Amino acid sequence: MNNHEPSHITDHTQVCDTRMFPHIGQRIIKTTIAVYLCFLITAFRGRGGLDMTAEAAIAAIICMQPYVRDAREYAINRITGTSIGSAWGMLFLVLVTAVPAIGANRFVLYALMACGVLLALYSAVLFRQPDASSLSAIVFICLVIAFPEIDEPLVRAGNRFLDVLIGTGVSIAVNTFRLPRSRNRNLVFFLRIKDLVPDRFSQIAPAALFRLNHLYNDGAKICLMSEHAPAFLVSQMSTVQMNMPLIVMDGAAVYDMNENKYLYTQPIAAALSGALAECLDRLGIGYFVYTIHGEKTCIFHRGPMITAEEGMYAKMRRSPYRSYLEGEIYDTREIVYFKIINTPDQLERVLRDLYENNQAAFYALRPVVRPHTDDPSCKALYFYSGQSSVQNAQAFLMEQLEEKEEGLSLHEVRLRRPYHSERDAMYLLHKVERRYAPVRWPWKR
Repeated sequence: MNNHEPSHITDHTQVCDTRMFPHIGQRIIKTTIAVYLCFLITAFRGRGGLDMTAEAAIAAIICMQPYVRDAREYAINRITGTSIGSAWGMLFLVLVTAVPAIGANRFVLYALMACGVLLALYSAVLFRQPDASSLSAIVFICLVIAFPEIDEPLVRAGNRFLDVLIGTGVSIAVNTFRLPRSRNRNLVFFLRIKDLVPDRFSQIAPAALFRLNHLYNDGAKICLMSEHAPAFLVSQMSTVQMNMPLIVMDGAAVYDMNENKYLYTQPIAAALSGALAECLDRLGIGYFVYTIHGEKTCIFHRGPMITAEEGMYAKMRRSPYRSYLEGEIYDTREIVYFKIINTPDQLERVLRDLYENNQAAFYALRPVVRPHTDDPSCKALYFYSGQSSVQNAQAFLMEQLEEKEEGLSLHEVRLRRPYHSERDAMYLLHKVERRYAPVRWPWKR
């Protein structure tokens, strides 16, 4: 690039190798509390010290889940698994106690234990509780694994059943307990899609989609912002109940996915887009033209294609959410942005031709350079209207929202470093949740 380029050119190629520690999630905290309570209950039962057993704590760890969709169904599922495993374990111990010859032969004993696991698993399926099958088998093993090197096996089995039941109950109680939280419904959160997924050819992690959907269902106002056309988000968010429009095309448009319509667009002036197309044609540079026609994104290609462009064109055309068209552009007043994929040298040539040949009109454009996902040797150069920006799109959306609800405030949440893994997306959504629904401690007002 050179000193003749406008100062508002931005290059999103920063690489950061720093790492952050993952936050301590609710499941970790809940599991720790449940184990502690299990130890306390076991000690109060007079089984501390050398007599302390771990079955209750193990059951609590196994039963703990990150989210509880239906606490009643969850409790029934876990108690059913515990009861099935305990019943078969007690029957096994009755059998081997009544027939000592069975326990005398290790091979027969182990075969019966394996059959007991089979019966525990099958019983859970028979009672239409397949999710409880693993727990039932684990409980069975916990009851019978020490036979015959134990005294009073039936008493020991009864204690183990009680321990497992305590662990299961404590886990359910801790998992369903919710600290009182307030709701900051006056906040409007803006999140960048590139903080949730590495690129537009990747899928947002199911755990992140689940957490995002949970926030939407809880009433959080979250607007997602993308550098790309809505097709990327439509394909990703089909399972999410969104309650806010999207900021797309790097702020050049606002799209309502529920109504399938654009609420706001900032196209390039027709005369300017025509002049830019003439310049690119004269230079022999291939380019994509993104237009909005009839509430749909239509994409045209002009000029020769390099290898990197051909790969992207073939991949993107397979999507049912994008309209790649041939022929003349419907209306030059509908052009939202131009996209050029080429080597840095060629992009430098384009910018030099635009800004060094006294074509002052091109300073009304907003160029942005980004890395190209498919080919590291190439970059993508975008031209937007100089009047389009994420900030202007945010201002438009806030104005629309405040017509229905006063006192709203904008809150943009982003990662401190480029997206690296699913953990980053969960960290970001956790930050949103803590700001939207903070714990209401009794000593704070």
